[in-house]
This record gives sequence, C-alpha cells and structure tokens, in this order.
Amino acid sequence: MAVSVQAVKELRELTGVGMLDCKNALEEANGDLEKAKQILRRRGIAVAEKRAGRETAQGLVQAYIHPDGRLGALVELNCETDFVARTDEFRALAHDLAMQVAATEPSYVSPEELPPDSDGDPRDLCLLAQPFIKDANRSVQDLINDSMAKTGENIRVRRFQRFQLGR
Repeated sequence: MAVSVQAVKELRELTGVGMLDCKNALEEANGDLEKAKQILRRRGIAVAEKRAGRETAQGLVQAYIHPDGRLGALVELNCETDFVARTDEFRALAHDLAMQVAATEPSYVSPEELPPDSDGDPRDLCLLAQPFIKDANRSVQDLINDSMAKTGENIRVRRFQRFQLGR
C-alpha cells in the first residue's frame, strides 16, 4: 500500500525515527498510524537487544534539583559516541531520568541487580522497570529503547544517586 508523505512526516514527528523506517512501518501497517508506532517500537526493542553488548564509553552526568531545593538526583547516562552525548535529545533523556530518580527513589538500575532474596516489587526498586513519570503507559526502559532506535547507539544508565535534605 502506498502511504502519503504527510502520514510519513506525522509518524516521524511522533517517533523521531528515520523517514524510510517510518514509511516502511506505515506500509506494513496499511497506513494505520497506531499500528505503525507499535511496529517501530518492536523494531526498536530488537535493535536495543542487538546493541546491548556494545561499549558505552561516552555520555554525561545530569543533575535534577526539585524547585523546593530539598530534593535532587544525579544520573550517569552513557552512549557509544560523543556525537550522541552532545545532542539535545540525549540531554533531555538524561534530565528526565534524573527527575525520575528524584521522584521515585529507586534502589537499583535494573532488575538483574536485585538480590536473589529481595521481596520488593522490581517496579518500585529498579529504575528501568518503573513506569515513566511523564507517561505511566511506558516504562523507563521503553523510553531508553526509543532513544536507542532514534540514535542507532547503545544507551545505558550506569549509576544514579538521590539526595534529600531533611524529611
């Protein structure tokens, strides 16, 4: 099925994925925008799995301080190249992750870090398993996977720290 340029442009604006990938997803979904977004998300997860072993030696440390000044967080977010680390999208992702850490108090980056005898819910304890605070329908890992699909690079949270003055 042929898809309109306008539909490809709209999908690109919604997802940030390349034009050709958007066109192919829309053709596969017979022009259905929601199905095309799901197709791109599945492909993004597959891309993320392929890149999981690649080294992430570049990145940045992002701070978030709550407006009341009593709560804050630092997040180290890594990627493969300094070109990606310097983009506005990567910085925004790091900021969102720092805000997530400040708001939700995770103890671990991923469920793989949980001790075997842990009795807590991974969604409460692990940053990547948590629902994203700006969109509860998506996990933090989904957010990172979407960014990996856009950039074509492995992206991972190395570590984080949350700070709070008084209680």
